[in-house]
Amino acid sequence: MTEPSIPPRPAGYDKKVALVLQGGGALGSYQAGVYGALSTTDYLPDWVAGISIGAINAAIIAGNPPDRRVDQLRRFWQTVTTPPAWQRWMGGTAWITPETRRYLGSTAAMMFGQAGFFAPHPPAAWMLAGPKTSDYDTGALKGTLESLVDFDRINAGAGPRLSVGAVNVRTGNFAYFDSAESPLRVEHIMASGALPPGFPGVEIDGELYWDGGLVSNTPLQYVITKIPRSSRLTFQVDVFPARGSLPRTLEDVAEREKDIRYSSRTRAATDAIRTSHDLRHNINTLWDKLPADLKDTPEGRFLYSYGCVTTMDIAQLIYRPEDGQGHTKDYEFSRATMEERWAQGHRDATATLVASPWLAPMRSDLGARTFDVVLNQRQAATNV
Repeated sequence: MTEPSIPPRPAGYDKKVALVLQGGGALGSYQAGVYGALSTTDYLPDWVAGISIGAINAAIIAGNPPDRRVDQLRRFWQTVTTPPAWQRWMGGTAWITPETRRYLGSTAAMMFGQAGFFAPHPPAAWMLAGPKTSDYDTGALKGTLESLVDFDRINAGAGPRLSVGAVNVRTGNFAYFDSAESPLRVEHIMASGALPPGFPGVEIDGELYWDGGLVSNTPLQYVITKIPRSSRLTFQVDVFPARGSLPRTLEDVAEREKDIRYSSRTRAATDAIRTSHDLRHNINTLWDKLPADLKDTPEGRFLYSYGCVTTMDIAQLIYRPEDGQGHTKDYEFSRATMEERWAQGHRDATATLVASPWLAPMRSDLGARTFDVVLNQRQAATNV
């Protein structure tokens, strides 16, 4: 039995492609798997945007030529999931249960940090250097990013446009750093992932910034609404599912609370974006039917300013593991878990590409459509 193939992208489907990556720490290897599936298709993004770990993945994608991106993503994720010495001495984790592996992985991250990413401040630093504003030091991440990301390539516009979000600590305002508007440096990527109190804020041009996920965990709205707008297919990759099973233990409660907290912002933003773009689209359609005397009024001109001729397709890819991962899943960096998440991202993206629902004709009254192929397939299988 042959596997279904991905239909070729028709010349008539001329929408630009964006890749939008949510924050979620160790869960970001799912996003890398998604890009791995996209990398061999006609849907290479011309714009990548991310928050937190999504910003790191996005920078690696934008900062490398197409033939090196997956390899560089793999290098990053293998680096930050390097097994600690005690684990190598014990012969890995294949002999223990997944639950124990996840517990040991998250505990090791808290106690010792992760190679090439973050490390706890040494005791002497707490005693001799005065108060700290973070639990960990992220100096290792700077070196890792500089070895994997060509910022000259990004700033020269040789690859996809890159946008990352962070929060100004002093003002509380959200800020996007966009390669289409100003040069980006490694500090911009680190600022997007500087989640307090674990990680220290990052100074950029005299201001201190924290993780963008404190305000919005997805850059979808920025990509869809940024002017000038273009009709676009956006692959929205989220790592916290809104839907889930009823919790049976306190551990389940903690995981479910985290999923709802981080997914709710994304879901609300997606719903609002779809509604507002439908409104823009219908304003534009209505405008052509208005008599000239109504168009030439303050109200008419105000209405016209909100119209838009573009249409948007949003393909949602959401990490939904078969079994519970625990509330520590976003800082559980074991190698085996990373590989599982990467593989699931690749499978989900492949299933979505095979279905390619965006190729169906779009209703004339719609300005934006959303698709969740994997959820629909799971629901269909359950109802059989």
